[in-house]
Amino acid sequence: MSSPAVLAPAPAAAPAAATFAARFAAVRAQTEALCRPLLPEDTVVQPVIDVSPPKWHLAHTTWFFETFMLQAHLPGYELFHPQYAYLFNSYYNSLGSRVNRADRGTLSRPALADVYRYRAYVDEHMQRLLASAEAEAPFAEVLELGLQHEQQHQELLVTDIKYILSTNPLAPSYFGPEQAAPQPRPALPPASWLPVPGGVAPVGFQPDAGDAPGFCFDNELPVHQTYVAPFELQNRLVTNAEYLAFVEAGGYQDFRYWLGEGWELVQTAGWQAPLYWVRPAAPGAAWQRFTHHGLQPLDPAAPVTHLSFYEADAYAHWAGARLPTEQEWEVAARHFGAEASGGNFVESRRYDPAPLPADADPARCHQLLGDCWEWTYSAYHPYPGYQKAAGALGEYNGKFMVNQLVLRGGSCATPASHIRLSYRNFFHADKRWQFTGIRLAR
Repeated sequence: MSSPAVLAPAPAAAPAAATFAARFAAVRAQTEALCRPLLPEDTVVQPVIDVSPPKWHLAHTTWFFETFMLQAHLPGYELFHPQYAYLFNSYYNSLGSRVNRADRGTLSRPALADVYRYRAYVDEHMQRLLASAEAEAPFAEVLELGLQHEQQHQELLVTDIKYILSTNPLAPSYFGPEQAAPQPRPALPPASWLPVPGGVAPVGFQPDAGDAPGFCFDNELPVHQTYVAPFELQNRLVTNAEYLAFVEAGGYQDFRYWLGEGWELVQTAGWQAPLYWVRPAAPGAAWQRFTHHGLQPLDPAAPVTHLSFYEADAYAHWAGARLPTEQEWEVAARHFGAEASGGNFVESRRYDPAPLPADADPARCHQLLGDCWEWTYSAYHPYPGYQKAAGALGEYNGKFMVNQLVLRGGSCATPASHIRLSYRNFFHADKRWQFTGIRLAR
């Protein structure tokens, strides 16, 4: 997922210390729950540089609280281990040297049991800090950032675990036998086009216009006016069946639909379908795809996912449409009153995009929040008037604002309390291990 940003000026009062303590415990428990089905051997694997070992996620999120909270605010705090800062710093240059990102999978030590002891040690001291009088101090903003940061790593855990298991020839299932895989549904009726009025509209974090009050990342600020011409947006995400038509029509062999960089990548990497799709071994056999349940039949009605920006853009061109800009996406989401309630997020434990009911109202806009991150045709740049935060936490966002594209809406791996209409995710155009999908515009 995108690198976490910095807490914006809070438009509402900071939660009480007791509320923070309960939220802290709940967020930390959720991270460990996501790792519970794994074998210790699963937690040290790093197949590609984008994927971090689950053991590293468990430790890095703990290092964050130790570094930015306990060392700064708990008098007399003693580090759990003096070398863990080197092992589990991610990319904070201002905090010293660190293990190269590509080498995180070489860390056979500390053992997984030691990492869990590290988490317990830091959690105990964090609860002591939160119970103290200092819990009302300004550090509440950094604490909130730490909780949001850990939720981002929960999403990364879901996607990284999937990639790790997919590289095993045994195609193991993350779930136990007690949780059956969802059954494929028939393909959905064609999507409908919904008009979105144009004009000048505010873009950015707006608690009075659909965003939950309290927290946002600094890349969602400041609110600014932007002009959007009238356009139309499809009422749902593109499905596997619809994308399969592009594959079977030779879309991956026809340069006319692709951006130059994308076409070169398709040829050099040998892409023929989305990530995790498995081509039938025999003529007429059904496509499969790797999921958290292992290999499963392709669900025609489910949203297509694990696509790069290049693939999303190529499909849009093939379909005679385009990708929306991030400004169009946000204006449309507010226009249609998108809400997280009822969406498919990490709490559903499905860990895969869910198909709409066949009788879903074609006059309504569905799946704007949850299921798949939606690629936009917008570069990840600062908003007008953006101010980079000072100190180490200022490294979160500003230095990443180049050569990346914005995604909107959250996914089936995103915590529901973590998403909002102004949330800006960002990835390089070739990345597809996240739950990334397509919504068309015209």
